Amino acid sequence: MAEEHSIVKIASNLAMACFISGVVIGSVYYVTAPVAAQKAELMKQESMKALVPEAESFEEVSGHEGWFAAKKDGRITAYIVPSETKGYGGKIKLLVAVTVDAKVIDYNILEHNETPGLGDNAQKPAFRQQFAGKEREHLVVTKDPADKEDIQAMTGATISSRAVTRGVKQAVEEVAALQGGK
Repeated sequence: MAEEHSIVKIASNLAMACFISGVVIGSVYYVTAPVAAQKAELMKQESMKALVPEAESFEEVSGHEGWFAAKKDGRITAYIVPSETKGYGGKIKLLVAVTVDAKVIDYNILEHNETPGLGDNAQKPAFRQQFAGKEREHLVVTKDPADKEDIQAMTGATISSRAVTRGVKQAVEEVAALQGGK
């Protein structure tokens, strides 16, 4: 009988420990969830502001998941468009800032698995700055140093260069289609 009593006692102690742990975890979540949501929203706003610094506000674009319209003086000056493409190391997720007349402002890589020191250089200013002001016709990767109109491939990372360029071009084409094919 002492054995049965000890098994019941162990089971009830375990159940009580689980219940108390659940209450503690639930309480912590209840307190921190609104703070975490607020922090996530702030980080999203800051990342969009980094892409379009002159914007005064950002509003979601209805009918386009993940899109935001950057506004200044009450009018749309640019769009923030999510894009996804496949690089050398797998999926590359980007946020691309595009003007209303379908020219690249800037982009930010959110997620990638590109080779360190090669493909991950796509996030560095030397490569990113090539995109500023480009229209879709010039969003083509080249290895010809004389070609200053198109995007120069990163040395040793042509696949990554093409993937990022493809992702940016896709965003530009989507904005162009939204604006009536300009």
